[in-house]
Amino acid sequence: MEMLLSGNEAIARGVYEYGGEFTSAYPGTPSTEILQTIARFFKDDVYAEWAINEKCALENTVGASYGGARSVAVMKHVGVNVAADPLMTLSYTGVGAGLILVSADDPSLHSSQNEQDNRCYGKFASIPVLEPSDSQEAKDFIENAFEISEKFDTPVLFRITTRISHSKGLVKIGERKTVEHDGFERNPKKYVMVPAHAAKRHEIIIERLENLKKFAEETPLNRIEWGDKKVGIITGSVAYQYAREAMPDASILKLGFGYPLPMKKIEEFASEVDRLFVVEELEPFYEEQILAAGIEVEGKKFFSNFLELNVTRVRNGFIEAGVLDGKPVKIENKQLLPRPPVLCAGCPHRGLMVALKKLKVYTTGDIGCYTLGALPPLEQIDTCLCMGASIGHAFGIEKAGKTEKKAVALLGDSTFLHSGITALASTVYNKGTTTTVIADNNITAMTGGQDHPGTSRTLMGEETHAIDLVQLCNALGVEHVRVVDPYDLEETTNVLKEEIDRDATSVVITNRPCMLFPRKIKDKPYTVNLELCTACGACFRVGCPAISGSEKKNDKGKPKSEIDPAMCTGCTICVQVCPVDAIVELEQE
Repeated sequence: MEMLLSGNEAIARGVYEYGGEFTSAYPGTPSTEILQTIARFFKDDVYAEWAINEKCALENTVGASYGGARSVAVMKHVGVNVAADPLMTLSYTGVGAGLILVSADDPSLHSSQNEQDNRCYGKFASIPVLEPSDSQEAKDFIENAFEISEKFDTPVLFRITTRISHSKGLVKIGERKTVEHDGFERNPKKYVMVPAHAAKRHEIIIERLENLKKFAEETPLNRIEWGDKKVGIITGSVAYQYAREAMPDASILKLGFGYPLPMKKIEEFASEVDRLFVVEELEPFYEEQILAAGIEVEGKKFFSNFLELNVTRVRNGFIEAGVLDGKPVKIENKQLLPRPPVLCAGCPHRGLMVALKKLKVYTTGDIGCYTLGALPPLEQIDTCLCMGASIGHAFGIEKAGKTEKKAVALLGDSTFLHSGITALASTVYNKGTTTTVIADNNITAMTGGQDHPGTSRTLMGEETHAIDLVQLCNALGVEHVRVVDPYDLEETTNVLKEEIDRDATSVVITNRPCMLFPRKIKDKPYTVNLELCTACGACFRVGCPAISGSEKKNDKGKPKSEIDPAMCTGCTICVQVCPVDAIVELEQE
């Protein structure tokens, strides 16, 4: 039987079919749908959870593996940075039952702050890397990853990219197979990484890596597709699809087992072709290792490490290399209808941005929907680095003492729980006086509306204890914690000003839910009385997509406003900023 599945859905299917029992993740595009699929379709056999952050997700997964359950941790590429601490030592301890770490990389930064290539973590941690190139392999390689993990006593890095995650293909599906493992067995020399034990385990890692190199030469995960031997291509992941389409007659060495590389196979392949190329996205990960082995190869000279590849870019590279006829095609990113990202109509973060802008403060931002407040017309977010960094940024600006202008930290509820708690505790401990604003919309919104420890519901739909953010901040030593309604601009502005002026650490928490999740909020819409509207533009400056210019203009030729009633949620932010009371409730028939 075949099903049309995305790569993420196929991975979830693979976890189910090949005996996975425990999965943990923090949601992050492009990886989010993997655990959602497991929780939706396979929760009777596979446990699935949202962890508070990626470090916890991996640590929980390690515990389950030690306890005898085939286990999978899932995160986007920057999440592996958060999980790197346990990952590097997990390589030393090895596993119990099979353990897979799925890293979903995001070339072209579709929804990320960088383009890092997480194949490098395989080399860094001395663990094997598997790279599927389509949905079928995404499912099948899960079985290989579990088997490799158990055979070599190692975690396996399962590296996918956005195009693998979200592209769909036909996938042959099968029945669930389970593999019996014993429960946790005490073995301090393996699992307790004090220096004396770790030194001995490092020797084991070195030996394991040599065995993995031998395995790389033999595994069918690395295969040669012979064609015209004038051109040989070494490639893997989705780049294989591009290379195959751009150069259908060339000989290809396809790498599904991306680290350690099969150097003998590569050397033999190289000896059979006239010119050898590497086609890979982002870093010259294969290329550098192949060159270091003394094998002549070309790669990044023709195939950029900037943004994701596609068939046209790969074809242009081969034309530039002189092995493909034709002229390079100029790539133009034309959009028929430009759609810059914007806060949704009715988003509760909009009121915060308007209030902060009025107070003329710096706003150190974080990872979440509110980051869009950096864009016109709001333009109120001044920094954004990584999850939880906003609080440290604001504290550091305060301590630098180079400006009289105050800095306010802004982050969401899920982000605060992910990595803001320790930063806030550090600020209190070191006597900071900055104000932290927690935009609590009671969901993980930017990745599609996932629950978190503050929402009272688990990924598998069970009711659970919800963390009280006010009590949590009080417990961290914050004496001044205020809750505001971000739809009330006067209240929000006044409370923010009071707390920003306070000579002590303070926290302001908003209390309006996301207008999309768990269900779309739709109150009575508003409209513009064009007779009263003066075209002052005040409502345009709140950046609501429901507001646009009308055909009617004022005496200076400026367009008056109009509101799309289908988009308007009735949040009233525009009503509150209008100086002439021209925005009124739309009368319903």
